[in-house]
Amino acid sequence: MRAELADVAPAMATPAQRERAGVDAASSGIRFDDVTVAYNDVVVLDSLSLTVKPGEIVALIGPSGSGKTTALRAVAGFVRPLRGTISIGTRDVTNVAPHARNIGMVVQNYALFPHMRAEENVAFGLRARGAPADVIRERVPECLRMVGMASYAKRFPRELSGGQQQRVAIARALAIRPQVLLLDEPLSALDAQIRRSMLDELARLHRDLPSLTVLYVTHDQTEALTLADHIGIMRDGKLVAFGDAQSLYRYPPNRFSAEFLGRANLLPVREVATTTAGMARVRFGADALIARNHHGLPDGGECLLCVRPHDLRLSPCDSIGNVLGGVVKSVQWQGDMQNVELDVAGHALRLTCAPMHAPPAPGAPLAIHFSASEATLIPEHTLRG
Repeated sequence: MRAELADVAPAMATPAQRERAGVDAASSGIRFDDVTVAYNDVVVLDSLSLTVKPGEIVALIGPSGSGKTTALRAVAGFVRPLRGTISIGTRDVTNVAPHARNIGMVVQNYALFPHMRAEENVAFGLRARGAPADVIRERVPECLRMVGMASYAKRFPRELSGGQQQRVAIARALAIRPQVLLLDEPLSALDAQIRRSMLDELARLHRDLPSLTVLYVTHDQTEALTLADHIGIMRDGKLVAFGDAQSLYRYPPNRFSAEFLGRANLLPVREVATTTAGMARVRFGADALIARNHHGLPDGGECLLCVRPHDLRLSPCDSIGNVLGGVVKSVQWQGDMQNVELDVAGHALRLTCAPMHAPPAPGAPLAIHFSASEATLIPEHTLRG
């Protein structure tokens, strides 16, 4: 626990206070330079190079065993790289002890002390490093207010819900005023409704603390898309994609990224012929289609056309549009949306739309439309899922 509640820079202080403390904005970024981590000669993090800018939220996502948690633990100092360096701000912390890295950490199982009240848990890190009593008296209620837990200060963890316990854990991490906040699957133990509420709280918290740098590890793509400025996608210990959330979602650089970050329809196409304004003509079987060639794929090659389920429509598009014919395989109603799965020339396509009064029956023919601007081409040969 002490390693998770390290000495911190005054991220919640005023600019004047930070200046007096000798802290500048550049001191809170994170940088991985060719970092490799191995357990018993098995490489679990392979040559990771990544920069998290000061004040940014970066989410690392990927399946189990992809290396995302190892990357976070390397920043915390709980694992030592086989090679490479890790920096926080301008300081190389590769060989610095965890308690001296100026980080706060929140894990998925809360890790609160059961015998301590909420306010005592929040104060723990401050007491451990000898903070004056007046600082503790001021900072503990301040942090509890920030996470909406001021009225629960006297309660023990057993008297709090899972979401409330996680708020206390976040307040404890913030009380020490970290340069960097590490979040390791912080919402995975919460039910769906509480998770949505906590996502809103974390977004609000970062707006209140814009200088705080956050590295967020999750397997949940919704959390990453909701919170992160940039997203890194991990697979087999490697970083296979990195970019701002919207660009990575709209223009995934490879098949694995398209399928992992959001649902994606992927069709094999050929005969790329670039047109104006970054568009390209391709063929899917006998059908001619137009899509964005955002990655500048060369003419004449094979690639994949990626279009998201919510970008497929049952009526023609107003702009430059594409149309494909398919056969309905299934229709699934989910309250405020309907999912339609189709067979299009032997390939499964999924369409998400508002509930239909008379949905098509399985086996019925159906024409689907999508705008050229809402489809993008990605390499066929890179990282097949």
